[in-house]
Amino acid sequence: MTKIRIAIQKSGRLNQDSIEILKNCGISIDNGKDQLKAFARNFPMEVFYLRNGDIPQYLKDGVVDIAIIGENVLIEKGEGITIAEKLGFSKCKVSLAVPKGIEYNSVSYFEGKRIATSYPNTVEKYFEEKGVTADIHIINGSVEIAPNIGLAEGICDIVSSGSTLFKNGLKEAEVMLTSEAVLAVSPQISEERKEILNKLQFRIQSVLQARKSKYVLLNAPNNKLDAIIKLLPGMRSPTVLPLAEEGWSSVHTVIDKNKFWEVIDELKQAGAEGILVCPIEKMVL
Repeated sequence: MTKIRIAIQKSGRLNQDSIEILKNCGISIDNGKDQLKAFARNFPMEVFYLRNGDIPQYLKDGVVDIAIIGENVLIEKGEGITIAEKLGFSKCKVSLAVPKGIEYNSVSYFEGKRIATSYPNTVEKYFEEKGVTADIHIINGSVEIAPNIGLAEGICDIVSSGSTLFKNGLKEAEVMLTSEAVLAVSPQISEERKEILNKLQFRIQSVLQARKSKYVLLNAPNNKLDAIIKLLPGMRSPTVLPLAEEGWSSVHTVIDKNKFWEVIDELKQAGAEGILVCPIEKMVL
């Protein structure tokens, strides 16, 4: 039986988030501690646990068919690899940073300066677009220490909360790009495995749509029902059911979680009562 081969990061936050989304897609993975290869019990899938920076080459070579990987790594090393789906987790920035005491005004500060980074291709492209020439030092590891030991006058690295920069006496100067986890596809994937990918994508899209939404139930007096329904940005139209109490109805709908509080406030003002909000596990459109 043909199985799709997926690579995920072997440790860290991206590993946990990747396992979680596969689990939410109903895929159970049999893997023991320190295993580098595992199988799904209920889906045609092999899982490879690899170093994040090595995954683009495995995709290019066709050793794996798909991968859950940071978009920033693909930008740096994944030329020719397509993105099938943005996954909305493990978000970060790739930024330029300088020592806190530096008076920073523009990207021209980096002209002729030494920059330490593990993202040389990304930095070179960015500086080329900005017309800046810098001396780039490639470091794999703790880039943040480079200015403190006199190796560089600035760095380029991943920034999440900014706490690591702060602890090392640095400040963010330029955001070069934003990144999140993506589902990447090998240019060598077979047609047979593309069919399995389509099934996986369908499940992922259902999970992601559910994460973006809230299921809302509320009670409404019938004389205010039309006004309340107009406030609801549902999938198509809300479900309206009569309550046992005459003159009242129950309204069921789905709301985008990013608009949730704004809509709830408007519903209350329009006369909605007994508003109940529930998480959605899956949402098939």
